[in-house]
Amino acid sequence: MELGEVREGKARILVPKAARIYDAPVFYNPVMAFNRDISVLALKVIKPEEALDALSATGVRGIRYALETPVREVWLNDINGEAFKLIKKNIGLNFKGKIAGEDKMMGEKTLVATNKDANLLMDEKFRYFDFVDLDPFGSPMPFLDAALRSVKRKGFLGITATDTGVLCGAYKNACLRKYNAMPLRGELCHESGLRILIGAVVRYIGKYDLGFKVLLAYYRDHYFRVFLKMEDGARKGDELVEKLGYVYFDHKTGKFEVEHSFLPSRKGAYGPLWLGEMKDGTFIRALLNEAEKSELSKKKKVLNFLNMIGEELDVPFFYDIHRIAKRYGLEARKSEKIVESLRGRGFLASRTHISPTGIKTNAGLSDVVDVLRSLQ
Repeated sequence: MELGEVREGKARILVPKAARIYDAPVFYNPVMAFNRDISVLALKVIKPEEALDALSATGVRGIRYALETPVREVWLNDINGEAFKLIKKNIGLNFKGKIAGEDKMMGEKTLVATNKDANLLMDEKFRYFDFVDLDPFGSPMPFLDAALRSVKRKGFLGITATDTGVLCGAYKNACLRKYNAMPLRGELCHESGLRILIGAVVRYIGKYDLGFKVLLAYYRDHYFRVFLKMEDGARKGDELVEKLGYVYFDHKTGKFEVEHSFLPSRKGAYGPLWLGEMKDGTFIRALLNEAEKSELSKKKKVLNFLNMIGEELDVPFFYDIHRIAKRYGLEARKSEKIVESLRGRGFLASRTHISPTGIKTNAGLSDVVDVLRSLQ
């Protein structure tokens, strides 16, 4: 395996050379550096003692956690033998001293490299980790149960899903099978997919008499990412179930309705999905504070993104101005102008990170159409 060195954050990482990243024997995606930047900021805020990167590949995520955050002990795991060898090389490249025995390096930080099935490792380390990170190639669902057992009852969970085609309705049967939810295609598919992912966690976590608080949930590029703070107690799990529901979407008019219910009341429902909060304001402000002080390679993009998240109205779903304009034979206007006009009429409104042409508002579809007409 021919290797080349890349730098990401404070880490030096050996990665396989390949014509395409998907052909490499061990996976490394430079596009996901933004995801890892946000995650590094999250761990600076959370300050876990023990963290697990359950599906490490090159080890870049876990090594960055060890180099850039206060975490004391980082576990890096991959079932692939070549990945395991590369993880150990990359640990040696970034930290002085040799790996003790076969898999552990001790010092100011403890790094543990393991070559196991992720589910087996997480089951062995029951309630051990303050933070568990699931960043798989595809769906996180095969690993979710074990992650919920491995994280402490008041710990934190980071989940990435890259199977956006499944969650966004391109592969309906796969979404029904993996997430037990009916996906929605069209302009709302990315928010719907993100909410289906969180809704699946709700239905898994309740059997452990646990709940959670959503610290941050977002969509970007080709993936969904969620940070959850575990909350102990059956009542917390009950509270989550009350925030499950469905969305009804009329593709002809662009109108949507949400229904808080464990089961849908009529045909045409998409879900079940999460209808609760998608961010915690205190957490977002703390991320921004850490980002301002950091030396992230994508600092400007991270700051712009977090500022948009912070300003985004936290309500389910949005209106795509370009799609609405086309449906009603109107000329589209910039999202900022629509937001300004809606606020002038007394409504709450903001742009959304999910779509450059989308707006979130507590106004109805008819109000949005009226604003568009007034700007013609």
